[in-house]
Amino acid sequence: MALYQYRAVANGLGTDHPIPDLPFVDDSHIPLDDPAAIEAVSRKKADDMWGRKDVLREEKGWVAFTTDPQRRDLAWCVRWHREHGRSVVLYKNEDVSGIHTVLAWETRGEAQLFRAGGYCWDGTRWYRPSQVWDAAREEYVRRPVPAAVTVSVADLLVDGGDPARGRVLEVGEVEGDESTPERWLDELALWAKRRPGDRPLPQCVVTLAAPELTGDQLVGVPSMAEIAGIAASTLRAYISRGEEEVPLPQATVAGRSVWSRPVVQEWVEQRQRSPEAVIAAVTGTQDHSAQPPGVAELWDNLARSFHYSLWERPQVRKRWALRWRKRDAVRDVAENLAWNVAASLDTIVPTRAVADTIKVAVLNDFASQRESLTEFPGSYVDIQKPVAEMFDWLVRHHPVTATATFNEIVGWAERNLEIPSEVSVHSLSEALKDYGKLDRKAREDFVDRSAPPARNGQPGRASRETRVAKHSLDG
Repeated sequence: MALYQYRAVANGLGTDHPIPDLPFVDDSHIPLDDPAAIEAVSRKKADDMWGRKDVLREEKGWVAFTTDPQRRDLAWCVRWHREHGRSVVLYKNEDVSGIHTVLAWETRGEAQLFRAGGYCWDGTRWYRPSQVWDAAREEYVRRPVPAAVTVSVADLLVDGGDPARGRVLEVGEVEGDESTPERWLDELALWAKRRPGDRPLPQCVVTLAAPELTGDQLVGVPSMAEIAGIAASTLRAYISRGEEEVPLPQATVAGRSVWSRPVVQEWVEQRQRSPEAVIAAVTGTQDHSAQPPGVAELWDNLARSFHYSLWERPQVRKRWALRWRKRDAVRDVAENLAWNVAASLDTIVPTRAVADTIKVAVLNDFASQRESLTEFPGSYVDIQKPVAEMFDWLVRHHPVTATATFNEIVGWAERNLEIPSEVSVHSLSEALKDYGKLDRKAREDFVDRSAPPARNGQPGRASRETRVAKHSLDG
């Protein structure tokens, strides 16, 4: 799946799966049964109009969108599946190509519906919003929602709903942002009466119910910020500026956005896998704490060398005879000279070539020892010392490149050598432990943030432990 960050404006009357709390809009002027005709409504008609259609893999259905010819600020997205029916949703015109890409490509055509701020239904199961990127497999992790129950139109209309009190809007009456009807069950009852389709109401999906979406599992901005280890004001700034890929809220309660706790935990988990977090994980507490430890070490060594050359050598020291040229002033000059060299590390060492060489060497060890691996817990490949030392160097000097190399190794070994990712992660971790220079905490933090995320429905280790707050990007 992929990260869903779009807000629907309204339901089309021709949909089989209404989105809760959104109005219904007459879509009879759109040819909903023909993807080519949908595309043709607005394709190449004007600069602010566009359309597209795509057939899903295995020809199980299609996705198409078009700008509404009467309201060019809005656009229709239609998704049809031969088993699960049709969804017709109205979005802002500026968002529709993004949601089309998610449905047609980024989810590989598997997503049928998005509800509750990005929870996804594939026709069989519900999954949490996709936030955690698995770099080894080059895909977002799909984590199923425990004990999820699908809520249908038939389930909701058991509690009533008066179609006489409902209303279907014309597209010209739609407001720019989504609006909630006062009595949505009445709107739903009217939709059930006027809809052009004949899909049985028990098969018309509205939303999901799950323990993690109950009131005691929903958190507001202050609690979400606390879980992430950042200030509430910082989180509000992220949301207002559209930064840091903050997930959509699961609901609005008393005018305030709330999120499910697992969604928040997975957002924090992904933040702990960012390039900045990886650098922070391997950075020591020395003065140059903003730099990877290998770069800081090179900086310190060169600063000492330059200081000796500029001050301790008598023949050079004479050049600093003026009264204001004191030891501290010379030290400052030396540090600046040293930083010029340390910052040019990529010109000293070909980092990408070194990383690729390390990858080939590690995979060679994996291939040669593959047959000796056992099914017992704790089995791992014994990576050769010179290779392990080079990998440790890469981690300390270029942690972001090291993270990419880590995942390339794990992914290639799983796909081509059939070595489970857990074994590869354990092998690389043991190599860093046995032959590396990082302390235990820095090493474990690096592995936590670099290893492929857990796929068992639970947030990964990095989001569960208290060090998230300690190593917060904003703390």
